[in-house]
Amino acid sequence: MERAGRPISPERAVLVVSHDRVGAQMAGPGIRYWELARVLARHLPVVLAAPGEIDLAADGLHLWPYTPRQWETLAPAVEGAQAILLCGDVLDWFPALRESATPLVVDGYDPHPLETLALFAGTDEQAERHWERERILQLQARAGDFFVCASERQRDWWLGLLEAAGRVNVHTHGEDPSLRRLVDVVPFGLPASPPRYGQQAIKGVWPGVGAEDRLLLWGGGLWQWLDPLTAIRAVARVRVQRPDVRLVFPGTRHPNRAAIPDMPMRRAALTLAEELELLDRHVFFGEWVPRAAWPSVLLEADVGLSLHFDTVETRLAFRSRLLDYVWAGLPMVVSGGDASSEIVARFGLGEVVGCEADEAVAAALLHLLERPRQSFSRRFERARAGLTWERAAEPLLAFCRQPRRAPDKVRGLPLPPAARASSPQRGPERDAPAAVEIARLQALVADYERGRFMRLMRWLHDLRQRRR
Repeated sequence: MERAGRPISPERAVLVVSHDRVGAQMAGPGIRYWELARVLARHLPVVLAAPGEIDLAADGLHLWPYTPRQWETLAPAVEGAQAILLCGDVLDWFPALRESATPLVVDGYDPHPLETLALFAGTDEQAERHWERERILQLQARAGDFFVCASERQRDWWLGLLEAAGRVNVHTHGEDPSLRRLVDVVPFGLPASPPRYGQQAIKGVWPGVGAEDRLLLWGGGLWQWLDPLTAIRAVARVRVQRPDVRLVFPGTRHPNRAAIPDMPMRRAALTLAEELELLDRHVFFGEWVPRAAWPSVLLEADVGLSLHFDTVETRLAFRSRLLDYVWAGLPMVVSGGDASSEIVARFGLGEVVGCEADEAVAAALLHLLERPRQSFSRRFERARAGLTWERAAEPLLAFCRQPRRAPDKVRGLPLPPAARASSPQRGPERDAPAAVEIARLQALVADYERGRFMRLMRWLHDLRQRRR
């Protein structure tokens, strides 16, 4: 791992900051920043920062472990950056980033406030936790120079959020009426090369799962907004006709347990499997699979599963586990309503069913178990062509090649509508001189940024770097 206590590179790297663990065992956020950093590093110098140890080999990447809320552990990497990719949690941990002159790319692929509503539903903490996520959401909206998200649905959501925060204004609209220079889509992707089978991972390895059994894979965690209960009820139906069916949950708890608590949904799923006399017979629970072993798990499975409830989180979600299924050519049964299920329907990669419909899930599973996996090969080939990480990262790479401050931030962000409405009312004769003075100062700042002052400051900065 390459690590130094000085600015990373005289070439001024792009800094990718993950808020979640990056390592041999990692969940969706860590995988996203790892893969995006690797794509960017094929074209630009890149530093990938993450909490704690980063126990992965990374050709062409500088790896930078940091400690949340301890600015001195991240500051040297920030000093050498020409652009920074981060999410709201990182902005919250390190307030200095909000005042940085370095262009900030805010990653809004995960609708955290909506997940928080689901996670703490029915608890005394829900209101406080939700408002905390809303506060961080507002930090993101005000701090970003460029925003990325996972789907066109999410982009619509972000455009509404940014308009409410005053970021859709005469400056951002004047620069680009489509607002693609303000917010664009960078979804989850999949590797360009196919997965390779290593060694047996589940079939013939897990007690109770035979080498010839038919394996149903739940390829992710057991979060509150997902519906493993319908999957378990469906297996209770399927086993009558297919006693060889085995449903496995190999990742029941988040690998970063200090940050992501054990969720009630895991306990509910265990309880239901036990009540239906399926536990350790037809339904099996494990722990998070190391990333190196994950391709073997995907290739051993016969059908993938991803089910969820009908909630607002579903409307905005992009299920990264479905991309893993596409990567491995694994036919799947998924709940409709999210952007990922549209990919399944468009390319015919499996069956899309309604929410909480265990009878429909059972019928879909039985249907797919009768079809050879190879019969889907051409469909998966067509789907994979447009879903690689290289393709997904194109808007991000374009920004990082020519990083820029948002035009409204250069000129000084306007007050959000709510703040303006609460300010004392003044007559037009008072407002006019103030508006003229503000415009004059904004123009002066813009001239400084374009002219000698900024060139002088950059020269002094480079000189200081060379003397270190």
